[in-house]
Amino acid sequence: MTRVFALSDGNSFYCSCERVFDPPLETVPVIVLSNNDGCAIALTPEAKALGLKMGDAWFQIRDFCRANGVVARSSNYTLYGDMSRRVNEVYRTFADDVEIYSIDESFLDFTGLPDPAASARELRRTVLRWTGIPTRVGLGPTRVLAKAANHLAKKRSELEGVCDLTSPEARDRLLPLLPIADVWGVGRASAEKLTAIGVHTAADLRALDARTARQMLTVTGERLVRELNGVRCQELEFEPPIRKGVAVTRMFGRPITRLDDMLQATAFYAARAAEKMRRHDVVGADLIVFFHTSRFAEGPGRSVASTVRLREPTSDTLELVRAAGVATRRIWADGFRYAKAGVMLNDLIRPSAAPRSLLDQCDPRREALMGTLDAVNR
Repeated sequence: MTRVFALSDGNSFYCSCERVFDPPLETVPVIVLSNNDGCAIALTPEAKALGLKMGDAWFQIRDFCRANGVVARSSNYTLYGDMSRRVNEVYRTFADDVEIYSIDESFLDFTGLPDPAASARELRRTVLRWTGIPTRVGLGPTRVLAKAANHLAKKRSELEGVCDLTSPEARDRLLPLLPIADVWGVGRASAEKLTAIGVHTAADLRALDARTARQMLTVTGERLVRELNGVRCQELEFEPPIRKGVAVTRMFGRPITRLDDMLQATAFYAARAAEKMRRHDVVGADLIVFFHTSRFAEGPGRSVASTVRLREPTSDTLELVRAAGVATRRIWADGFRYAKAGVMLNDLIRPSAAPRSLLDQCDPRREALMGTLDAVNR
């Protein structure tokens, strides 16, 4: 039986969530801003039509937005996460196997359905009716083709939100319409390499020799070519991949000029990072603290970072706060107006895979203490 993957994602998901709870926004351009209202991270088609782009700094576009009736909302990740959960509950009424790929994208296994395209259209109607979130759906015999179909459904209005690439005829007709830069897994540098040898569309990449693709783009390129030709190289992943890193960063409401204030900030960020790590059941051994001045402000500029190696991989709040304090003191210098700081941990692993120190004995009460701390914070 031919496999059929469906990829469904929410249209301008963050903005759509805001519109669900504020219906008058349905008829106006909307953007959602990053933490501390730094830059635009989601835009409705109406906002894009005005020339606004992802990553635009809010201080640069604020007056333009006010003059053109653009509504800006501060990000609300608790709301977006809850809406994502609701949407995926609807998906599970259409497919037994659902892989949550990101907060606004999920793969569904439509194998065996008598009419996958009709099911995709009904899925869109149901999600909109039950949650208020508009979606688009791409269908294909591989994940890469389902992703390509989803992108085509987004860009081509005549497809009415559903693109079906399950048949060879549909792939022959539609893949030439997908630019190479829009193929899942082709980054900017790879797109430039491919364009230089005459590969401009997904159809051109499909026709490329798999060995040539491997030489140019490693094994990832070979898999892309094979999946574009309908050869399945990837299955659905029901266990979420381990999180590789955690970062908590913020712009300050006012510049920080005192060490005590910076110590409070980095301690708070370290505590938040510890909560995130416990929520994702990971630990880390290297904590990085950074802070810098604003490039837009007057006065001397400075950007510094420091890494502290922990005694053993941990997600313990007290250990991470202690390490953040060490790193902050190490790189602090008076005479600067710091505008932003952050705490990061990379190369995270599962607690069961973490090496243990032969010298330090972990107090068994600390794990219970962290659990209690998380419960109080919730």
